[in-house]
Amino acid sequence: MITFPIAKINLGLNVVERRPDGYHNLETVFYPVPIKDALEVQMMDSAFPSSADCDLKVTNIAIEGDEQQNLVVKAYRMLKNDFPSMGRVHAHLYKNIPTQAGMGGGSSDCAAMILLLNNMFGLNMTKEQMIDYAAKLGADCPFFIMNTPVYAEGIGEKMQPVDLNLSGWYIGVVRPNIPVPTKEAFSLITPQRPAKNCRDIVAQPIETWRDELTNDFEKSVFALHPEIGAIKEQLYSLGAVYAAMSGSGSAVFGLFRENICLEEEFKGMFTSVLLL
Repeated sequence: MITFPIAKINLGLNVVERRPDGYHNLETVFYPVPIKDALEVQMMDSAFPSSADCDLKVTNIAIEGDEQQNLVVKAYRMLKNDFPSMGRVHAHLYKNIPTQAGMGGGSSDCAAMILLLNNMFGLNMTKEQMIDYAAKLGADCPFFIMNTPVYAEGIGEKMQPVDLNLSGWYIGVVRPNIPVPTKEAFSLITPQRPAKNCRDIVAQPIETWRDELTNDFEKSVFALHPEIGAIKEQLYSLGAVYAAMSGSGSAVFGLFRENICLEEEFKGMFTSVLLL
């Protein structure tokens, strides 16, 4: 079986308070973006000489670390623990969503694995059950079970549908060759509630977002990496109606009324322009 995990952007991202468990409560709007990975899972032959129940191969974009620690494998192990009848599998993950970009690629792969295994092995889980499993693996993971625009609170797991449709807009994404570790980004944040909730701002015309919609990570990340802030300003100069960094970075996106080419403007960086 094969599935195509998609990316996300954050339309506004406010870190409102630090929790007793060390995490942070957020307010954000997640919006799906059709930059896609590909995840294929096949049954492992009983004679295949593997000590792992889930054998993972990652191609196209290299991911540092042991592949057995990838969220795709962790999702399999978590479900295998509760559904021991699941067979051994080979998983091939073709990465296209940029990594360490704030676009949720790893979380999306994890959620896609849960959805795929539910179908492949007839686990008959409800969407709510799959969301609960996804939440155990990462704050962004539950969103990718939904894959529709949502307003999220808590660490990202408390979601409400948002009536927001960006169909007809072009999104341009630029990911510079600058990784921004999420832990480092959070360490530089001073939590506070915004004057206006992002859920209310995105209900307004997009032309108003530039003055009101904020990502709290931008101030500290742009101070550390001014070139990321420069990308945002360049997207505006190219005609973006709204531009922002997604998540804790380093990807920056712009919403455009018309199609645009970004390759020449941002040579050597990941770029993608898509019609939403």
